[in-house]
Formats: sequence, C-alpha cells, structure tokens
Amino acid sequence: MSAITILLVAIVALLAGMEGILDEFQFHQPLVACTLIGLVTGHLQEGILLGGSLQMMALGWANVGAAVAPDAALASVASSIIMVLALNGGATDSAKAVTAAIAVAVPLSVAGLFLTMICRTIATAIAHAMDGCAEKGDFSGIERWQYAAILMQGLRIAIPAVLLCVIPAEAVTNALNAMPDWLSGGMAVGGGMVASVGYAMVINMMATKETWPFFVLGFVMATLKELTLIALGLVGGCFAIIYLGLKELAKQGAGAAGGSGDPLGDILDDYE
Repeated sequence: MSAITILLVAIVALLAGMEGILDEFQFHQPLVACTLIGLVTGHLQEGILLGGSLQMMALGWANVGAAVAPDAALASVASSIIMVLALNGGATDSAKAVTAAIAVAVPLSVAGLFLTMICRTIATAIAHAMDGCAEKGDFSGIERWQYAAILMQGLRIAIPAVLLCVIPAEAVTNALNAMPDWLSGGMAVGGGMVASVGYAMVINMMATKETWPFFVLGFVMATLKELTLIALGLVGGCFAIIYLGLKELAKQGAGAAGGSGDPLGDILDDYE
C-alpha cells in the first residue's frame, strides 16, 4: 500500500475505534467501516460485500451497561485490510478473499475484547484525573482528558490497522492460495452461515407472540423472487404502520371493551 492509502486507512480505523465507544455516527458498524476501507483502497465492491456479510453477524451485538460485545470495529477494519492485501497481491478470486476475511473476523472480534480491557483499565486512571480537575474547577482539563480517552479508543484500532498495512500483500495471497480445498470450502460454508447467526440473535431478542406473525410473513415473502429489497422494505413499513394504527385504536377503546390495548395479542390470546 502507498503512504496515502495507509494514512486514509488509519483515519477510517481511528473513527471506527472512537465510534465503538461513542455509538453516535456508527463508523464502527461493519457495513460502514468495510465500505470505507474498500473505498480508500480501491476495492469498493468487495468492501461492500464483506461489510454486508459481517453486518448480518453483528446485528445482535451491542454494549449494554458493563457487558461488552465483541469488537465489531477491529473485526471490520482488520478483516477488510486482510481482504485488500489478498486482492493487491494478485488473488484473482475475489470471492475467496472475501470468504477468508469473513472467517478471520470472528476471532479478531474476540481478540479485540483484550484491547478493550486494556483501554478501560487505563480509562480508570483517566477518570481519577478528571475527578482531580473537577475538584479544582478546571473544566478545560476535564475536556482535555475526555478527548484523550476517546482518542485512546481510536488508537486501539488504528495502531493494529497500520501494522497490518505494512504486511507484504504477496504473503497474504500466498497464504490464501496455500489453503487446502477442504479448508477454503469449510470457510465458505461458515461464511454463508453468518447471516443466519445474526438473524437468530435478533429474533431471540425481539421474538414475542405479537411479532412472530410478521417474522413468518417476512420469511415467506422473501422467497418471492419478483419482490426486490425495496419492495420488501415498503411492505414491512406498511405492516408496521397498520399495526401501530390498530394498536392506538385498541388503546382508545380498551376501557369500554376490556381489551389489553394490543389487538394482535388479544386475537392470539383467544386461541390459547
């Protein structure tokens, strides 16, 4: 990679690392991070394909309180760089490079938790320093420590990204070409299961007796090849609007009719 490309990759990695904690502009999401890495390295199409696949896996990942989800930022950035190195090294099969990148994303996301633990340990000292500034009424000092803590989270991703960029592209390509067919085939099968895992995690969190009919309708309509993704999205939006309208009407008449305020739930309760 050229120096300009490495600099652009480092900037994207820095933003992804900071957003992994801020959760504001979503730069750490695989679809965004992989697409940006692909854009700055000249492999936009492959970056979108990789980001879309990893996004399916990360649908159910979220930081809730002290529970830390697998590091989607490091997984996205590092796997994208590995894919780009494989393509730059002369790999003619882009699908194989994307498949290999998906396979290494999962262990990278778990390894990223170790870096997160180190940064959060250091953040404890930063919090004490901010307390000292607060006792002195030094608001500018609090802001400086705040910026330093956020920058530290960005460097958590940017430094490994730069180190990966200096790996010779031929070495990555040769490693992929040296893989036996059974391993590359297994990685392809595992990559195809990624989307199912992500959907299963989301369904596990959202599934109730009220939402299951919509899941079933969505699965059935997804088999219709005549419907595009835009059409499915519009149909889903219409179902949501209709359901919310019925729910509001049911709430208004719940006092007189003795219902629960959930029309679909009342219908399902009648069959229990």
